[in-house]
Amino acid sequence: MLSPANIDLMILGHYKYGGGSVPVLVLHEWLAAHHNHLPMLSYVYAGRFTYLFANLRGYGLSGNFLGDFSAAEAAADVPCLTNASGFESFCLVGHSMSGMIAQRFAADAPDRMNRLLLISPIPASGFKTDEAGFRSMAAIVENQAAAAAAVGARTGYRYGSAWVARKLNLIAAGGQSEPMMGYLRMFTGTDFADEVAWRAQTPVCVLVDEHDMEAYREATTVKNFGPFFLTCLFRSREKRVTT
Repeated sequence: MLSPANIDLMILGHYKYGGGSVPVLVLHEWLAAHHNHLPMLSYVYAGRFTYLFANLRGYGLSGNFLGDFSAAEAAADVPCLTNASGFESFCLVGHSMSGMIAQRFAADAPDRMNRLLLISPIPASGFKTDEAGFRSMAAIVENQAAAAAAVGARTGYRYGSAWVARKLNLIAAGGQSEPMMGYLRMFTGTDFADEVAWRAQTPVCVLVDEHDMEAYREATTVKNFGPFFLTCLFRSREKRVTT
């Protein structure tokens, strides 16, 4: 069921799927809204879980719901949606950029979450970059060639032109320039690692892949996340590292 954002009630737009007793809130990456997750719906257990695929401010079903696009603001939007949906506690999934937002929420309201799943997440310390690096990432927002290169880098250049074209369509359907630039400033200029280090008590699973960009691979992820969580599981294809 599709539900556009309710700005008056500060409720994010979202897509609801399933009717199970275990609630799961799924947040999306920087380059696409909830549409990114639709191909997986045939493979999830809808009888056990109820999924809310949220659209962050400025994306998709929340396209007219704007703000300052900070991690604190995005994390504060989470309980507005889950409360309206009747979820007292829930599992939270964050992907890439929204992995950082999920950690912000974990630091703010650890008692609300049963589990935290982070897929190729940006750490709570953010992605530190210089001016040239920021310009390179900003080009992804407006330049299709730069966006195509970014998609390729995030999949190890293993997929063909049809995959890249699909991802470019998802980018076009998902975000707008202003929100994407706002979130870019968020994940390159925010650092709340010290808060997560001692407050996040929720069991956490961090998924990585050996074909992703270096910043998302196992060695970097263990370095970034190992000290911050009591229960972490890192997966990279067949290999498994526990801390």
